[in-house]
Amino acid sequence: MWQAGETIVRREVLHGKPWCEFPVVVVRDEPELLATYLAAGTRFSFPQHPLIHPWRDNHEVWEGHGMLMLQRPGDAYAVFVLWHGEEREFRSWYLNLQEPFRRTGTGFDTQDLELDLIFHPDGRIEWKDDELLDLRVEEGRFTQDQARDIRAEGRRLEAELGTRGRWWDAWWALWEPDPAWDAPPHVRAARHA
Repeated sequence: MWQAGETIVRREVLHGKPWCEFPVVVVRDEPELLATYLAAGTRFSFPQHPLIHPWRDNHEVWEGHGMLMLQRPGDAYAVFVLWHGEEREFRSWYLNLQEPFRRTGTGFDTQDLELDLIFHPDGRIEWKDDELLDLRVEEGRFTQDQARDIRAEGRRLEAELGTRGRWWDAWWALWEPDPAWDAPPHVRAARHA
């Protein structure tokens, strides 16, 4: 288990090789929840990979407000909490379909599965990037069978939200990072050098 405030590395691993990685700050690490924070200005790195990560050419750093990521062991998605505007207004829960996270010595590995669900405060659910899933199959990122399974997981998650609602506390929409965490990890490290 990691301690709150500790910096770890989130890696996306495709076909057995990392192709995107970035530091995140641990907010909470418990047996049933790993909560991490991606600070504004955090740099992404893109290790050499046979496929080009879709963010490689246009996402050098995380822009806007930071992002909180809530994940439970075994879940094929994470709940991203995003804020917008000068007042840091909460708009919705962003459910990022991804492989269940796997702990490593320096952080955790996962892989984004392209499809996302936006869970609005009024209970409405919006699918995002469904059309891109077919493009990712054409690019060789996923197989047709994997794309079918990803969409099935999206339908399962949508049904679960419709019947049981969210498992996470609404309080997370109001969460604010420790001011010391708001600087990107590479900036914090430089301050302490």
